[in-house]
Amino acid sequence: MRLVVEDIVKQFDEKKVLQGASFTFEKGKIYGLLGRNGVGKTTLFNCLSGEMSLDGGRALLDENGVVRELKHEDIGYVYSLPILPEFLTGYEFIKFFIDINKDKVQMDRNIDDYFDLMTITGEDRHRLIKGYSHGMKNKIQMLLFLITKPPIILLDEPLTSFDVIVALEMKNMLREMKSEHILIFSTHILQLASDLCDELVVLNNGKLSSVPIDLLHSAEFEQSIINLLKDENHVDHS
Repeated sequence: MRLVVEDIVKQFDEKKVLQGASFTFEKGKIYGLLGRNGVGKTTLFNCLSGEMSLDGGRALLDENGVVRELKHEDIGYVYSLPILPEFLTGYEFIKFFIDINKDKVQMDRNIDDYFDLMTITGEDRHRLIKGYSHGMKNKIQMLLFLITKPPIILLDEPLTSFDVIVALEMKNMLREMKSEHILIFSTHILQLASDLCDELVVLNNGKLSSVPIDLLHSAEFEQSIINLLKDENHVDHS
């Protein structure tokens, strides 16, 4: 399975944020999307998820040689600022989510099993979401995609709100999930990207480019990434 991004263009008024962004993402890898603040990482995710229309280009899903346009339901999107119904408890929300998606969901666990996977205590799962920490809300977001199993999961700064133990649990979970999904997460933390990712993609000057694999765990990694992010002429579509 592959996600093929072809020449995506997105602009706001006169500012072109994405200028023919192209890349191919494959199942079985965790991709780190790197870029400076305001460069368009969230815009790219919004375009892929269907939350924003494209001004040019297209996104395709290639499943065993059958290529089609990307659909909204192909995407699981973990927002940097979780959007959840705060008047429900975590348990009520997950039950509601399962009920409205019962035609799409093949339940291989019960609700409590899913909460156990995310190490959410019995007390917390029956508290109002309004009282959850940012990290807890992100856990609930992740639960949705463990249940629906969309082929592509986009994570916008997913681990920055977790403590050390929970962040490790989430990293292990992402590593387990990558065999069945295309996982792309944006981050500004280079150490996290180096530790977790199989491949790094830089968004710079509105275009996507890959970071050479041999740099990923090298002593020059951080400086090399910084140089790429500063380079206004770097346009390598690997």
